[in-house]
Order: sequence, then C-alpha cells, then structure tokens
Amino acid sequence: MPAVGPVERQGLFARLKAGLAKTHDGFINKVERLVLRRNRVDAELLDELEELYLQGDVGPRTTEELMGRLRRAVGRGELRSPDEVFSFLKAQALEILEACAGRLELPARGVGVILVVGTNGSGKTTTVAKLGRRLQREGRRVILAAADTFRAAAADQLEVWGERTGLEVVSQKPGSDPAAVVYDTINAALARGYDTVIADTAGRMHTKVNLMEEMKKIRRTAAKLVDGAPHETLLVLDATTGQNAFSQLQLFHEAVGLTGLVLTKLDGTSRGGVVLGLAREFPIPVKLVGVGEKVEDLQDFDPAAFVEALYAAADGGR
Repeated sequence: MPAVGPVERQGLFARLKAGLAKTHDGFINKVERLVLRRNRVDAELLDELEELYLQGDVGPRTTEELMGRLRRAVGRGELRSPDEVFSFLKAQALEILEACAGRLELPARGVGVILVVGTNGSGKTTTVAKLGRRLQREGRRVILAAADTFRAAAADQLEVWGERTGLEVVSQKPGSDPAAVVYDTINAALARGYDTVIADTAGRMHTKVNLMEEMKKIRRTAAKLVDGAPHETLLVLDATTGQNAFSQLQLFHEAVGLTGLVLTKLDGTSRGGVVLGLAREFPIPVKLVGVGEKVEDLQDFDPAAFVEALYAAADGGR
C-alpha cells in the first residue's frame, strides 16, 4: 500500500477512534474504572477483571492466558499499583495484536486475485466493493466478480456498488456456477488490462462439504488462469457477532484456507474485544478493519493505532 501522509494518517486515526468508541465505552472504560478507582491490587480486583474480559468477548482461552500473566506479574511484585496494572493490560493487548497483523499481498506484475468469503449479513459484499474502490484509488485496475450466485441479492448489491464506484462487475444469472463467474472475470481482466480481481464468494455455510468443494473448484479455476492465484482469501467477520466469530473463523479456515481476516462493523458494537481472542487463538492475520460506512472506513489493520484509538476513544484518553 502507498505511504500515508501525516494529514491523512490523522484523519484515518480520527475515524478509527470514533469507530471504536462503543467498544471503549462498553469494555475498556469499564476496565479503566474498575482498576483506577482501587487503592491497591488484590485478588478481588483480579477476579473482577477476569469477569470483565469474559464479558468483553475476549474469549475464555485468551482471558485465562492474560489473567495468568497478570497474576504472575503481580505475584512477582512487578505490578504494585492499579495504574501499573492498567498499563500492563494495554501493553498486553498491543503485544497480542502485533503478533497477528498483516498486509494484503498482491503480485507486482500480472493479475492479483482476491477471494472474499463470509456469512450473509457480515458485510462481505460491501467490503468487496469498498476494497475494490480503495485499491482503484491507489492506482490498481480493479474488476469485481459477483460469484456469490446462490443469493441473487448479492449480485444486485454488488452491481449497485459498481455503479457508485465506477468498478466493472461481472455476473451471471442466480444459481450459476460460482467458478464460472470467476473464470469469466479473470479472463476479462486478462483481456482488458485489469491487474486486480476481487471475487465475492461463498455467502452461505449450511454444509461445510459444499462450501469446501465449491471453493476448491474456484481455486482450481483461478490457478489455471493465473500463476499463484488466488493470492488472498479473506474472511469477512462481523464484529457484532462476538463469540460466534470464533466458530465462523474455524469453519471457513478449515474449508478454504484463509490468508487474512477483515473485521467489519466495529463502529456498531461494544464487543470489539473479540479481536484480541481471534488474534491470539488463530494463526490468521488481521489485514483490514471496517469502522464505518464510507470507503475510507475500511482501513489497514495497524495494531499500535488500533490500541491507541481503543484506549483513547470517547473520552480523549487518560
């Protein structure tokens, strides 16, 4: 991705901060109030913190690990004040997220192929369009494949986005073979000088076998036409689903072999703490986050900016 200037960076951070305000108010602010209103660090405080992390959709495994680290640090006398405990928790969040961050990886030459998967309602189709528009603004020549053919509304929605953003969309009639749509789109890209194909695929999960077979066929089709394709397989996860995101990620990764995650609708939930659990429990990098309706609200995942925005959101920081 091109370098971002200081003015643009400031604007992106402001959007990120605003988008994470509900999670700050619903999770981080509760942790802050609990910790910083105490006069000392004791077992009761640690137990109450554990409960807040579980309520914040961080997940039981990650919560247990974080609280174990915290208790050991307190036991060794490394954390003596509530303020030190709060700083420790913030540092741990950054450490977890830094370990899972990634960037889109597309070839410098030829056609890059991105497959986007996710359940209906996750923001998948909207994410495809936003990503396409964003890459177009960055100088790439983008064409979209409406390969979620089992939901007629998906193709219609993508066509509308295509009209709004000036992106070409390749589609077929509802019920068509998704791999055929990807085939047509890649051939169109090769013939017309596009360098990026983004395919909206697999909007359903009623059986893992069907999903897996469909995606295998799409992958074979892409690989026959372009060396190394697909270059990215991204799962779009709706952050408002909380703990359900864990099971979705596991199923899709087993079925299609994910290369990255896109977390959407962070602006509409107080359950953004789920990113900590996902980052810790699955070896899939978070590459993009969505914090609003505009194209600019689909951002690269920057762990340092994410943590700063999360802890500073709503009240301007400590």
